[in-house]
Amino acid sequence: MPWVLTAAAVLAASLVLGAVGLPAAPLFGALVVGLVAAVAGWPRRGPALALPRLADRAAQACLGVLSGALVQPATLRALGQDWLPVSAAVLATLVISVLAGLALGRHRDVGPVTGSFALVAGGASGITAIAAELGADQRVVAVVQYLRVLVVVLTMPVVATALPRGSAAPAATAGTGAPLWADLALTVGAGALGLGLARLARLPAGSLLGPMLLAAALSGAGWSGGASVPDAVMQVAYAVIGLQVGLSFTRESLRAVRRVLPAALALTVALIAVTAAVGVPLLGLAGATVLDAYLATTPGGLYAVLATAVDTGADTTLVLTVQVLRLLVMLLLAPVLAVALSRWRPA
Repeated sequence: MPWVLTAAAVLAASLVLGAVGLPAAPLFGALVVGLVAAVAGWPRRGPALALPRLADRAAQACLGVLSGALVQPATLRALGQDWLPVSAAVLATLVISVLAGLALGRHRDVGPVTGSFALVAGGASGITAIAAELGADQRVVAVVQYLRVLVVVLTMPVVATALPRGSAAPAATAGTGAPLWADLALTVGAGALGLGLARLARLPAGSLLGPMLLAAALSGAGWSGGASVPDAVMQVAYAVIGLQVGLSFTRESLRAVRRVLPAALALTVALIAVTAAVGVPLLGLAGATVLDAYLATTPGGLYAVLATAVDTGADTTLVLTVQVLRLLVMLLLAPVLAVALSRWRPA
């Protein structure tokens, strides 16, 4: 009975947050429900709510397949033509966001690993899913990551409208036209096989990275037929990840997160401004307009960015190439970054 009520509450919260336009609404809706249940000590009788480890791994695998499926042949061709400025823009954005995270890590309630993962621009849901495994405080990471995404999404239409528009270019997106059976085959096949291979290779954060690498290889080679994770499956996976994070909250951790938010908000605004200031001239070397470069390097909200690119006539292939490459690079480098930062001791 507690799980039925929890599922109903997650569904209601997700619908409300989705109605106001929050990306990955089931993740944040489930996080809020789990947080309330954990802090309130609900249910009063019986064992506390706890998700099975298998559910968390399956949700991470779905997220990995979704990320990998974004690697399309057209994306790789676009990268090959302008690989130097695109790579420079991706690395510059990641370095800037990590530096912003290190600044956040100076807060008394946040360490360098948590601060960097909280503000790094590279897939909010993916970073949230693997944060605890890599030694970060998953609760702080989840809240600050989605604060960053929310600020980006809210400011993007205003900024994009003020910038000169480019000429419309077709988008290369995952999951366009593939039948449901193909989506399910890719999700189950790449997810299960990726988990097995990651376990054999002892890959850090393998529940996400194993399926992601396998799905990226299949999709980039053109063997996936444009398949991706079915939307309904992905929404459930988001909810599982969010609920797992929410249930780990305590009253003290909630107070710590609340103390962090003002600094996180200020650093998020600065991050958006600095990445645009660096990314626009770099991608200008690839012939990108100011609008194209801004949307390609803005730190977060991939699907909202793509929707804005289509609506404003921006070069959606370039935008998707930079955004997807940054997401993949960040998730792949996350274990290395965690080890480096855990050994770093600021003066």
